[in-house]
Amino acid sequence: MMLPLAALAVFAACSDDDVNNPVVNEDPATFAEISMIDIGEAGAAEISAYDPATKRLFVVNNGGVNKIDVIDLADPGKPTVIHSIPTNSGAVNSLSVNGGRLAAAIEAQHKQEAGRVTVYNTSDYSEIKTIPTGALPDMVTFSPDGNYILTANEGEPGADYANDPVGSVSLISINDNYSVVHLDFSAFAGQQAALQQRGLRVFGPNASFAQDMEPEYIAVSADSKTAWVTLQENNAIAKISISGKTVTDIFPLGFKDYSVAGNEVDLSNEDGGVTFKNSPVKGIYMPDAIAVLDKGGTPFLFTANEGDAREYDTFEEAERIKNITLDPAVFTNAAALQADDQLGRLNITTTLGDANGDGLYESLYSFGARSFSVWNGNSGALVYDSRNELETKCNEAGVYDDGRSDDKGVEPEGIILGVVGQQHIAFVGMERVDAVAVYDVTNPNAPLFLQLLKCGDAPEGVLFVPAADSPNGKSLLIVSSEDDGVIKVYAPGTR
Repeated sequence: MMLPLAALAVFAACSDDDVNNPVVNEDPATFAEISMIDIGEAGAAEISAYDPATKRLFVVNNGGVNKIDVIDLADPGKPTVIHSIPTNSGAVNSLSVNGGRLAAAIEAQHKQEAGRVTVYNTSDYSEIKTIPTGALPDMVTFSPDGNYILTANEGEPGADYANDPVGSVSLISINDNYSVVHLDFSAFAGQQAALQQRGLRVFGPNASFAQDMEPEYIAVSADSKTAWVTLQENNAIAKISISGKTVTDIFPLGFKDYSVAGNEVDLSNEDGGVTFKNSPVKGIYMPDAIAVLDKGGTPFLFTANEGDAREYDTFEEAERIKNITLDPAVFTNAAALQADDQLGRLNITTTLGDANGDGLYESLYSFGARSFSVWNGNSGALVYDSRNELETKCNEAGVYDDGRSDDKGVEPEGIILGVVGQQHIAFVGMERVDAVAVYDVTNPNAPLFLQLLKCGDAPEGVLFVPAADSPNGKSLLIVSSEDDGVIKVYAPGTR
C-alpha cells in the first residue's frame, strides 16, 4: 500500500570496496544533530535526495501544491531553501540523484493509470526527459553505474477494488535514449501454491497473480547487475536480472513467532503500560525499505519490516482478535486471550489463520515484525533478525509509544546503509517513535546497536551522504519527517 511512503537512499548498495572513507576516525556511535530546517506542515518533507556536484538537497513537498523543494546544503549547519520545482499534476512519491540528474517518480491523478518518471538537470532544474512507468510508481532509484533508472510500481487497486493494475518494475535504460521495459510477475502464476506454502500472500479479491503483487522498494547491487524489490503486502522479495531484464526469483519471507524467547513484544495498548512478553501470535515481515550490502561475494539484504494492511471500501483484511472466533481446541484460554489487556486489541489479518475455513482461527498473524532483518540475496534465507531490540531500546530511551502496541509497534519503515569511519552502518527509521536506530553491520550476521537518534514527527526519508561526497567532508545523515515538514541533519564525532 502506498501510504506511508518508503525512505530513500542516495546509493542502492554498499560493498566491501566502499570502505574508503577519508575520515577514518569518524565514530558512528556519536551521531548528533547539527542543523534543522522546517519547510512546511504535514506532507512537506517526505523524501530527500542529495546531489554532491551542486551541494543541493532535493525534497519531496506534497504539503499543498505538489513540488520538489531545493535546499542549499553547501553549509550543512545552515540549510536554506533556494528554489522549488513544480511537478504539475500528480504527487511525487520518490527521488533519486545520479550524475547531475534528478529522477522523480510521479503518480497519475488517477492512481490506477500509468505514472511517470521525470528527469531533471540538478544544476538548472530543466527537464531532461519524462518516461512512462507502471501504475503508482512508489520508489525510484538509479543503478550505481548510472546506466539505469528503476521504479517500483505498486499498482494499488481503486477504493472499490474493481480496478487493480498489475504491479511492476520499470527498467529505464538511460544510454538507450531512456527506453523502458516494464517487468511484471505473471511468469510465477504457476508457482502460486508452492510460493504460498512458503509464506507468499496472494489474496486480493478477484485479482490475478500479477495484479496482486505490489512492489514497494528497490535495492540494486554495487555492480549494477541485480536488483531486489520488496513486495510488501505479499510478504516477499523479488530478484531481478537487470542485464536480462527479467524477474528471476520470488523469495517468500515466512513468519516471525512471538512465542519464541527473544521475540517478546507488547501486543496491547490497554494493559496499563509497556510489558514485553511472549504471545501465541506470528508476525508477517512485510518489509518496506530494502538495502543491500555485498560482503565476501554474498549480497546481504537489509529490510525494515513495517507491515501494511489492505484497507479499501469493499475489502478490509484487518480485524481485532476480540472480534474473531478462536478455535477452542487450540486456544483453550480463548476468553482470557481476547481481553483488551491481553490480545483482544491486536490487529491481525483475516486472510490467514483459518486454514479449513470453518470460521475458527487456529493461528494468529499480525502485520509487520517490529524489527529489521538481513536476508541472503541469493537464496532468500533469513540471516539475522533484530527480534525485539528496536522496541526495547526505544522503551529504554522513553520514546516507545504504547498506543501503537496493538498495531505495528515502532513500525520500522526506512533503512539505509553507509560507511562511517571504516565500519558499515545501518540507519533504521521508525515512524511511530520518531527515531532512527544506528547499527554497526560490518558483520551482517551479527549487527550491533550503537545509538538512537530522536527525529521530527514521523521520519519518512532516511538519507546517508558519505564523507567523500559531503559538503563539509564529514558523513551526514539527513532525516525528513512528513508530519511536521522538518528536515534534520546529523554528523558523527571523531574518536
